[in-house]
Amino acid sequence: MSSIALRRRTQLAVLIGPVSLFLAVFFLGPLGIMIVTSFLAPGLYGGVEWTWYPHNYGRILGFADPMFEDFDPVYISIFFRSLKIAALTVVATLLVCYPAAFCISRLSERWKNFCLFLITLPFFTSLIVRLFIWVLILRQTGLVNGVLLGTGLIARPLELIYTDGAIILGMVYIFIPFMFMPVYASVEKLDWTLVRASLDLGAGPIRTFLRIILPLTSPGIAGGALIVFIPALGNFVVPAVLGGAKVMMLGNLIEQQFLSARNWPFGSALAMMVMSVMLVLLFVYVILSGRRGFDAATGR
Repeated sequence: MSSIALRRRTQLAVLIGPVSLFLAVFFLGPLGIMIVTSFLAPGLYGGVEWTWYPHNYGRILGFADPMFEDFDPVYISIFFRSLKIAALTVVATLLVCYPAAFCISRLSERWKNFCLFLITLPFFTSLIVRLFIWVLILRQTGLVNGVLLGTGLIARPLELIYTDGAIILGMVYIFIPFMFMPVYASVEKLDWTLVRASLDLGAGPIRTFLRIILPLTSPGIAGGALIVFIPALGNFVVPAVLGGAKVMMLGNLIEQQFLSARNWPFGSALAMMVMSVMLVLLFVYVILSGRRGFDAATGR
């Protein structure tokens, strides 16, 4: 090995070594503890007992230990509800951000930068403050019901808060910047000469969108969907504030098991279920991205 190559490897190790060590200690370490804990028996007064106990997953998937507990379908229903709310959040944020990305990309450089600043502006405000503003807007004596009652459109206040819709609205409000940035990056790189060529050759707007625009911007859509879906699936702040005690999601259930019920193994099993969904999605995304890159390189 030449001295230049050795020097480059040494520089690379110095640069990424501290970051790799930090991730190994503070990410992989706790993750390993969670995996081990999820297969242990819960202690009588909290904590764990060092006994092999796979029935923590059974409480979710249907093979609970019949001597101590019964399978309760409420956990799997919470799991699927969380998946549904996270998926609807992805769809709603995409419907908002996709046309907005096209509109902003066609602006002048000055207005483009201003709009990008406005989109990132909510990051400068506390999340809790922003969510409680939505509580003031959606509650029975809030702004929406006040306007509807004042105009005579409704006779009594609507149940807008503490519902699935309120949670989805809060999620969309929070995760719009996470969807917008990757979508906007793909739209900015879109080759408009291909769009004009498609229209000149007789393809209509719908066919041009489906065959040209959508495939070229699909990497941004996929990346944004992944970035939004993963935190939305495990989020517990939004359901706690806008869902109250009426809507339970996986994040709230995990928090409850660790802090209130003190059933750490079951909470770890729930967390591993969420992590497994995230890893599957990441794996699929990497495979599809690699295949898309291979097709682009070979011209297929």
